[in-house]
Amino acid sequence: MKHYTVNEIFWSPQGEGMRAGQMSVFIRFTGCNLRCRMEEAEDSPGGFDCDTEFASGRKLCAAEIVGEARALVGKPQAWYDGGHKAWVVFSGGEPALQVDRELVDALHAAGFLCAIETNGSKDVSGLGLDWITVSPKVAEHAVRQLTADEVKYVRGYGQVVPKPVCKAMHQLVSPAFDGWTLDKRAVEWCLQLIKENPEWRLSMQQHKAWQVR
Repeated sequence: MKHYTVNEIFWSPQGEGMRAGQMSVFIRFTGCNLRCRMEEAEDSPGGFDCDTEFASGRKLCAAEIVGEARALVGKPQAWYDGGHKAWVVFSGGEPALQVDRELVDALHAAGFLCAIETNGSKDVSGLGLDWITVSPKVAEHAVRQLTADEVKYVRGYGQVVPKPVCKAMHQLVSPAFDGWTLDKRAVEWCLQLIKENPEWRLSMQQHKAWQVR
C-alpha cells in the first residue's frame, strides 16, 4: 500500500488567488525541490524567504487522507450523496513530488474537487486535477507545467512582471510578506505593476491578514 508523507491537514478558507475565501481542506506535503530565499539562485527566485515548515511529516495512505479530509469538513454522507462537493488543496513544500492519480481518484470518489498549488517544476497535467495554480520559483525555461487555471508570482520590491511560459486564464502578482508581516513597499510596488500591466491582477495572502493558516 502506498503512503504519502504529509506535513499537516487542515480546514481553512483559501487565502489567495481566484478562489480566495472558499473553504478548503489543505493537504500540505512534506518536502520541496526548491528553496525560496532573499538571494536569487538556481533553486530560489529571490526577493523573499519561505515561511512554510515542510520538513516534518507522517506517513498516510490515500484512505487515511480521505478519512481526515471528510472528518474536517464534518458533513454526513447524505451531504455528499446530495451532490455537494468540498475542495481539497494539495500544497507543500512541493506537492507534485508526491501527488499521483491514485490519490486524486480516491478524493474524487469521496466527493472532493482537487486543486494543487505547485511551483511548476513537474508536469501535473495527467493527474485529473480540477484546478491548477502554478507559482513558478524557477527560470521560465525550467517550468514544466505549461497550462494552468491561474499563474501567480510572488514579487518583492523591485522585481518585474515576468513573461510566463505557463498559459493560464488568470495572471496574478502577490506581494511578498516578511513572515506574517505585510511588506508595504512590496504592496505599493505590486500595485504599480498591475497599473502598468492591466492584464495582471493583485492577489494578497489574505489568510495572513485573517490570522489563519
